[in-house]
Amino acid sequence: MNNQSTPPKPRFGNDGTVHVPAFELPPSELSSPQARAAQAMRAKMPERIPQPDLDIAVVRAGLEAMLAPQVAAMRELYPVDIAEHAIGDVTTQIITPHSKPHDEQRVLINLHGGAFSMCADACALLESIPVASLGGYKVIAVDYRMAPEATHPAAVQDLEIVYRELLKNYQARHIGIFGCSAGGSLTAQAAAWLPAHRLPQPGAIGIFGAGAVRFSAGDSAHITAYIDGTFPAPPKPGERAMDITRGYFAGADMADPIISPALRPDVLAQFPPTLIITGTRAMDMSPAIYTNSQLLKAGVRSTLIVGEAMGHCYIYQPQLPEARDAHQAIVNFFRENLH
Repeated sequence: MNNQSTPPKPRFGNDGTVHVPAFELPPSELSSPQARAAQAMRAKMPERIPQPDLDIAVVRAGLEAMLAPQVAAMRELYPVDIAEHAIGDVTTQIITPHSKPHDEQRVLINLHGGAFSMCADACALLESIPVASLGGYKVIAVDYRMAPEATHPAAVQDLEIVYRELLKNYQARHIGIFGCSAGGSLTAQAAAWLPAHRLPQPGAIGIFGAGAVRFSAGDSAHITAYIDGTFPAPPKPGERAMDITRGYFAGADMADPIISPALRPDVLAQFPPTLIITGTRAMDMSPAIYTNSQLLKAGVRSTLIVGEAMGHCYIYQPQLPEARDAHQAIVNFFRENLH
């Protein structure tokens, strides 16, 4: 006789809303032992409570301090040299492989994550270090203007300044652009912005931890709010959304073809080959999957990697085999397409 109780089933509302019963999500047996161990460690971590009203200087300093051990681990695994350099009036960090030559004909631009308001140092390094070291590339991490001091399109304008300067020494087809989270979104914006301003597309782009539509769109933002918890669920009708960007998109139309190019097939059709990386427990999974589908429909070569049991920007965690696999996939993608 089976003594197991029948689990409750979801209920479906007339408007299509699914009322999901409480359930337990065990660690995935398809994830690495390191990933399962990291998931278990979350039981010992304090609950993450968003504090959007905290002074931005405090938030930025706190995040840099929190990520410093990960940056150190990344540098140990992937040795690089780092130098600050101004391009036009934009501050950048130049990351190159340590003790070995880098590709002189090809260059990558990194647009860092950080909710359009923070993480100009740590996130840029976590994204750029493995690509520079593994691939033998010079990576230029752009310290673009952020909120609350600036609003859209300040960041993509700063990218344009850097890109125009690089075009003086590099062919467009030898330039790649990539970023994670806000940087992934900005990379998609760049691929819409550059041709709109009569500039050639780069040879390839990488959209990681994001898609070419707003972050809260689709199923994954709702689901991962309850299985990951890093980001709050989108607001219910009548509720006010928490602005994690600190006003970066204030007054902007989020369906604008620069901000959400995945909504415009004619804009997507101009995109270069694109690599998209997300995770099954990432709030950005729906935007990433939708962007990949729309790119393929528009006739653009698009490659989608979805990390099993991985969360938002899992490429920041060098201890995970899944992250190291993604680092190699990024390098392979740019080697194949910057020709």
